[in-house]
Amino acid sequence: LVLVLLLSVAYCHAIPRFRPLKTSPVAGVRADLLSQCEERYRESQLDHFTWSKADAMLTFKQRYFLCTNNWNRDDDGVLGPIFFYLGNEADVTLYLNNSGLMWESAASFNAALVFAEHRYYGQSIPFGKDVRKHMQYLSAEQALADYAELIMDIKAAFNASSSPVIGFGGSYGGMLAAWMRMKYPHLLDGAIAGSAPIWNFEGETPPFNPISFSLGVTHDASEAGGAAPACKNNVRKSWRVLEKMGNTSQGRAAIASATSLCKGALATPDDVIELRNWLADAFDYMAMGNFPYPSSYILNGDGLLPAWPVQVACAKGLHHTNLTDRQLLTALAQAAGVYYNHTGDFKCFDFRAGVNPDSDQDADFWSYQYCTEMFMPFAKDGVKDMFWEEPWDPTAVAEGCKQQWGVTPRQLWAQTEWGGRRIGAASNIAFSNGLLDPWHGGGVLDDVNAVLPAIIIPEGAHHLDLMFSHPLDPLSVIAARKEQRRLIATWIKAAQRDLPQGRLTKGSKKKTDRKTAQARWKRALH
Repeated sequence: LVLVLLLSVAYCHAIPRFRPLKTSPVAGVRADLLSQCEERYRESQLDHFTWSKADAMLTFKQRYFLCTNNWNRDDDGVLGPIFFYLGNEADVTLYLNNSGLMWESAASFNAALVFAEHRYYGQSIPFGKDVRKHMQYLSAEQALADYAELIMDIKAAFNASSSPVIGFGGSYGGMLAAWMRMKYPHLLDGAIAGSAPIWNFEGETPPFNPISFSLGVTHDASEAGGAAPACKNNVRKSWRVLEKMGNTSQGRAAIASATSLCKGALATPDDVIELRNWLADAFDYMAMGNFPYPSSYILNGDGLLPAWPVQVACAKGLHHTNLTDRQLLTALAQAAGVYYNHTGDFKCFDFRAGVNPDSDQDADFWSYQYCTEMFMPFAKDGVKDMFWEEPWDPTAVAEGCKQQWGVTPRQLWAQTEWGGRRIGAASNIAFSNGLLDPWHGGGVLDDVNAVLPAIIIPEGAHHLDLMFSHPLDPLSVIAARKEQRRLIATWIKAAQRDLPQGRLTKGSKKKTDRKTAQARWKRALH
């Protein structure tokens, strides 16, 4: 999640992403995994929904990785399934590098692994340097159509019509996995949707709570979330201190000194607001990456966050009571430094820089998706959460979208296109959510029905269940992965009975020919 600011008239509102991303997380790619895969490109139609001959000829090169070391036939000669990762808003190598559930399950299922890159991200960017002039082709619907054609291409190329396909995705990728199972059930036989906030939209019944995310972050910084008892109250108090001191040049100088800012950083009260948002962002990111062991995932493989980073951040001085204003701001900056200064190399903070000195194009492009169809409500109240009062103002955010992208959000499109909470007609989707993940409030937390189960991980942060196994994994995530593998096996078995050329399994019925079916119907009529 990266917070991308859209500025509207006299209003500043944060537009959440799912994690801090950079254009090419090559530094963190594991060579042992990459060596098992083949990097491929395919020509994908730019607009899958046009009938214009000229538009239909427009294509772009979509990247994907195909990993077939474990793609074998069973004792009956049936080719194994395809595990398909639906790429998110980032370079796809990030997911290849971290999708341990897929890698660790491949051998036992004789499965091929496919990691498909989302259009407009990573190396799958159409129009090259002119891409920003052609943003209209960036949408979830177009991306799912890319994935649908890719699945068909792979099946045709490998004569794998009998291979079931199981989708995997975390965060936005989890949303895509769920939605693809709903839209293309003939191509995706089941989906593991990790930390997928598919109900984080306007128009839900009952309504989505806009402060859900900030409440989740606050929980992680509370005693109930394992942090020091004084932490969340100190964080809440710090924003008022910033506001009070930020109104004068003398106060801003004191803020800069207390928070170890680089020289000349705070010239105006607006700079203090920007600093405030930057400090708060660190808690958002650390809450999503609040894993029980050191992890590079939230940092895109470029460095390590410590185990339980929110607890570590709170222990940087925010655990004390009766702090002076200066002590409070110093502790707040040191807490944010757990994220921003994870290397320990910074001598001063530049709050206009991100966690990595890389291109922010991915974050920028997500803001386009947010401003078109991913219009998610977010707010803070400063009472129940540990932040400040910032009500959800869709009018102001929509105005910001017009200014930045020249587009007006379709505020209720998610309801129209994906069905909101009325998804009971779907099947074979497992929704997993960790209760330490601030996105869980927009996720599916209760079974919709028997074939749309919810898997809850009390000690889990952002799709921890999709990661590689670790000795420090809590029992709840171990149990979650066991249940996910059980469901996958069930989905594969059912699909093998139905797919063309699939070998009949024990106890399955043979296909009834038309003449026999007609005879049965006539007997039933009489």
